[in-house]
Amino acid sequence: MPNDKSDPFDGLRRALLQFAGGLAFTPALSWLPEADAKATPTQAAGASSSSLWYERPAEESQLLLDGLPLGNGHLGALLGGDAARECLAITDGSLWQGRRNDEPDEQGQLPYEPFDANRFGSFALLAKLRLSLPEHAEPDDYRRELDMQHGCAQVRYTKAGTRYRREAFVSHPDRVLVLRLTSEGSGGYHGTLALEGAHGERTLDASSQPAGMRALAFEGRFENGLRYAAQVGVVADGGRVVADGGLLRFEGCRALTIVLAAATNYAPTATDFIDRKVEPTEVAAKRLQTALSKPVQALRDAHVTDHRTLFDSMQVDLGASTAQQRRLDTWARLQARSESKTPDPEFEATYLQFGRYLTIAGSRDGLPTNLQGLWITSTELPWFSDYHTDINVQMNYWLPDRAGLGGQCFEALADYCVQRLALWTQITRERFNDPRNRFRNTSNKVAGWAVAISLNGFGGNGWWWHPAGNAWLCLSLWEHWQYTLDRRYLEKIFPLLQGACEFWEARLVETDVRDANGTTRRMLVDDHDWSPEHGPQDARGIAYAQELVWALFGHYVEASAVLARGAQYAATIGRLRERLYLPRVLDDGALEEWMGANDLGEARHRHLSHLIGLFPGDRIHDGTAAPALVAGARRALDVRGNDSYGWANAWRALCRARLREGDAAYDLLIANLAPWREGSNALAGTSANLFDIYALGGKGIFQIDANFGAAAAMLEMLLYSRPGRIELLPALPRAWPRGKVTGIGARGGFVVDLAWRDGRVEEVRVRSVGGTEVEVVHAGQVVPLRLEGGRSVQLRADADGRLSRS
Repeated sequence: MPNDKSDPFDGLRRALLQFAGGLAFTPALSWLPEADAKATPTQAAGASSSSLWYERPAEESQLLLDGLPLGNGHLGALLGGDAARECLAITDGSLWQGRRNDEPDEQGQLPYEPFDANRFGSFALLAKLRLSLPEHAEPDDYRRELDMQHGCAQVRYTKAGTRYRREAFVSHPDRVLVLRLTSEGSGGYHGTLALEGAHGERTLDASSQPAGMRALAFEGRFENGLRYAAQVGVVADGGRVVADGGLLRFEGCRALTIVLAAATNYAPTATDFIDRKVEPTEVAAKRLQTALSKPVQALRDAHVTDHRTLFDSMQVDLGASTAQQRRLDTWARLQARSESKTPDPEFEATYLQFGRYLTIAGSRDGLPTNLQGLWITSTELPWFSDYHTDINVQMNYWLPDRAGLGGQCFEALADYCVQRLALWTQITRERFNDPRNRFRNTSNKVAGWAVAISLNGFGGNGWWWHPAGNAWLCLSLWEHWQYTLDRRYLEKIFPLLQGACEFWEARLVETDVRDANGTTRRMLVDDHDWSPEHGPQDARGIAYAQELVWALFGHYVEASAVLARGAQYAATIGRLRERLYLPRVLDDGALEEWMGANDLGEARHRHLSHLIGLFPGDRIHDGTAAPALVAGARRALDVRGNDSYGWANAWRALCRARLREGDAAYDLLIANLAPWREGSNALAGTSANLFDIYALGGKGIFQIDANFGAAAAMLEMLLYSRPGRIELLPALPRAWPRGKVTGIGARGGFVVDLAWRDGRVEEVRVRSVGGTEVEVVHAGQVVPLRLEGGRSVQLRADADGRLSRS
């Protein structure tokens, strides 16, 4: 991966000198382990359901599978926790190579593989931060922990009678990574700190810094014009820190505070998303200056307050685990759950909370979460850590609204799409009807916008054109509106909905279709297309596209009415919707994937494209659809099987939940929680740090979508919603006979707190966040509610299980 090293670092040196001159250090930055321990409680026999813990560090070679993830939506880190050789892999979410990639290949598609920094490009690792403490090798009483509630990673150990503690967090308020090392006893810290750029950058030691602080820094530039910089500063309590070449060397220090800042000149509002007037070195220097001017406790307090505002929006209790289960560290517990087949409800609650934690750490106000999120360890990435639009990026965003995080963690996806609408519209109009494109519109008309299967950080397209990708992105964006009823947000996404409708108005073709009575009707179907990711590439009327376009058109008509915009065009779209062909049931009882083809497709294929009307769509639901259609979806799901990759199992679990098959959904969740070991024949599994593993040729690849999809499935098992209807415990598995979950989002503008025992609801509180009328449904009972915005209603069950207002 090329890097421009022609810059003589003059600007970097000036920025370092400037920020150093403005620092005001506290002589001994406070960090009180005993007092702070009260803020991060840990059970004596193990960890709480909001923490992961381990009895050994992660080896650097296994950092991706064992390291503890930290992040603030912009800056990410994986911490290994080795007492003597700490390594943190650092990313910046906007560090992307590649361009708009709008020159088609010989088949009219958008170039993807092999890697080309001037075409599609890739997400990129920023740096590795290395802390060497040779005297701390082979410590006693070692413990490594990820405290998800506070957003902190901690390492504790004893060496030669001295107790050592390190804690790391990535602050969203201050936009920096903080690593604090403290000691209690006669020992201290003697070692080195190194900052290694991932692309051959030259690290500069800032030896002219004032007494008490030293810094390392580098900067670089990609061929696409993206510039970036990273800086790390160190303050010691006692002892001394000196610059030694590209290292910082420290001796006799009681404590160390290490702060890292990074920046790029990515700009979401710039024409090509790069602002060439921005100096990343100056931005990083200012962030570092600001952070190091504060007491470290103030940095931590601001971070924890910000993080807990999100994390504490949902509490999860799925029942009690045994004392024996609680005594096991996370990796041992994962293995024990797989071997014993005994439910471990607290650990399963931890897994749900881990999905929420990754959402908070990975998706705030920057770019949306890609295939690996902010957590990578090398410069060669599977699928370039891109945004796959045929399931993966959508699955990344099924969790936030359900899990009480939609307000701050969803709109990264919406903003990404809104900011790239003009680009996508231009490329579609210029390139989609290329005569070499097998998916082109045979009408020769083109309008609106479309995307390819893969997208990069700049909105550049890669791989094959994906006609229905626009409709699926719009479905995700629309569902966020259903949860929030935020008119401002609907105004923001309305142009995306309209542009997608314009594309499909131009694309749909007419065909004669005979119904069950033998009557022929002229209907509208998708042009030549591919049902992701298998089967013919020239099929018309694929179920996948028909379902998505039917939903898109309906949502546009509704949005037009809510906003009182585009009524005439909405009427046109409404008429087109009435003429859409919708998938039917095949002779063997399964829902069709290809119109008119009595073909079940590849048995056990990973994708469930023809079931998109079951989930995430709503057309196929036993409360609204014909029984034969629901049965057809169940039959199609059975054909695809339950042994697949992690994200595919998560999608299956969500479909099973929609079919009210709680135990089947739970079994798929447990399949994903099988401990992953290199060389395993399994397609799915979970690594020691709970990252989901996609098995490819016996090699484990981290792919984050299943972490989100499986957590979403767990919530879907507890609550199904659509505007006007909330169903409680629709697919409760036998493994969770009692429990309580607070803060579940419900479409229609509500938040639900839910408690149950023996599989029946005991108590439920429904709070309006914009919704006014809803039916609450449980065990055959329908309770109509009418609420004012911001108000709540509490229902309790009587001795017969009947719900009534309390």
